Amino acid sequence: MHDHAPAPGGLRSASSRRLLAISLTLTATVMIVQVVGALLTGSLALLADAAHMFTDASALVIALIAATVAARPADDRRTFGYQRAEVFGALINAVILIALATVVAVQGVERLLNPNTVEVAGGLMLVVAVVGLVANAVSMWLLSRAQKTSINVRGAYLEVMGDLLGSLAVIVAAAVILLTGWMPADAIASLFIAAMIIPRAISLLREVFSVLSESAPKGTAVSEIRTHLLGYAGVVGVHDVHVWQLTRGAPVFTAHVSVEPALLADGRSAALLADMQSCLADHFDVAHSTFQIEPAEQSDCEPHHA
Repeated sequence: MHDHAPAPGGLRSASSRRLLAISLTLTATVMIVQVVGALLTGSLALLADAAHMFTDASALVIALIAATVAARPADDRRTFGYQRAEVFGALINAVILIALATVVAVQGVERLLNPNTVEVAGGLMLVVAVVGLVANAVSMWLLSRAQKTSINVRGAYLEVMGDLLGSLAVIVAAAVILLTGWMPADAIASLFIAAMIIPRAISLLREVFSVLSESAPKGTAVSEIRTHLLGYAGVVGVHDVHVWQLTRGAPVFTAHVSVEPALLADGRSAALLADMQSCLADHFDVAHSTFQIEPAEQSDCEPHHA
């Protein structure tokens, strides 16, 4: 006997999507302003901060696309729906971010070694950085309440917080240039921001590979789930257990459950299924689960796998 719980569907709250869209608009606008400002001022730190904001804009785009794409119904070719689209988007973003951070780091080192090769317009650099700081502060304020109840908004909130720190670094560098004329401050700020980008990009890349290799989601204790299932009356064995995730926050669980023949004869299998699915959904945040219930003597004749 098989039973399936409904699959999760991305962002469920329209208000959260609206807040994310507003934050994306602010982030993307400031990112463009910073790119233009970097070209006009010659500031590598502004360009690095724009790359840093690109990480957040990408995360917001992924969240919004996932909310829309994941809502599309499954079909005969894509039986799990379209939630995996988020993973491929994250893969592209991670590669782009690592490339951008590497370019910024190389340029920063070159400027430190040859500090007199570039003149940075500190005044305009400061203005653009302040604009970025204000925009990030507004985004944090918009997301502050919703981030307490939505993990997706929480992620965006933390990304914007990182952007705010990047803008502060650029402001400090601009102030140093204006007050002392010391141009290496710009390169140091750019290296600081690049150092913030690379670990996040690598972490995102590792998460993508974990999903695509169908590893068990981080924090999912398979042995603990098995122990919980074995605790139900009439259950004598749990085998062929598989746990993976379609995308972040969308784990999938399957297992064969061996039960006493009397449980099937008494018609208690439906109640057992409901209890097991509630257990996974409530205690382990696994909303999509599939169980095959079989009599113990049948499962004893089959090979058992983890």
